[in-house]
Amino acid sequence: LHYPLRRQRQMCIRDRYQLTWKSKTGFVYEQEDFQLVKTFSYSYEGWGITHDGKYLIVSDGTSTLHFVDPLTMKEIKRIEIHENGVPVNRINELEYIKNKIFANIWLTERIAVIEPQSGEITAWLDLSGILDSIEIIQEINVLNGIAYDSEKDCLFVTGKLWPVLFEIKISER
Repeated sequence: LHYPLRRQRQMCIRDRYQLTWKSKTGFVYEQEDFQLVKTFSYSYEGWGITHDGKYLIVSDGTSTLHFVDPLTMKEIKRIEIHENGVPVNRINELEYIKNKIFANIWLTERIAVIEPQSGEITAWLDLSGILDSIEIIQEINVLNGIAYDSEKDCLFVTGKLWPVLFEIKISER
């Protein structure tokens, strides 16, 4: 495949990044107009991506999260995601919210809240039954999309083939 690239410039955390699942190729787009700026390669599957303001944080479907420098696209460090010392696999879609990493766990209706320094899961969002309140007309698949709205301080969740997008307000107990 051939992708036209725009002028050479340094990447920044404000750019938009896209991963491919299996071909190990990523794309960088300008935030303002979504013009393709650069392609890059990585050595693992691309399952999810977010950032902490300094590094890109990438999931590969295992219990590992990769922290990547957005300027060089080189891995800086890795953390293993775990709960009480037990690795948690199938880390998928990611979102960085208030100094925590939120990650849905593939093939479940749960979102882990992860401490980015240690990889420890500190809380869970259990979305079991969230689709029970709507009429399902088509086949649906799994929870697979999370996004954070900082202005409204809410989380949006959806899934593969889900007919709806849910807005969730998170409260601490």
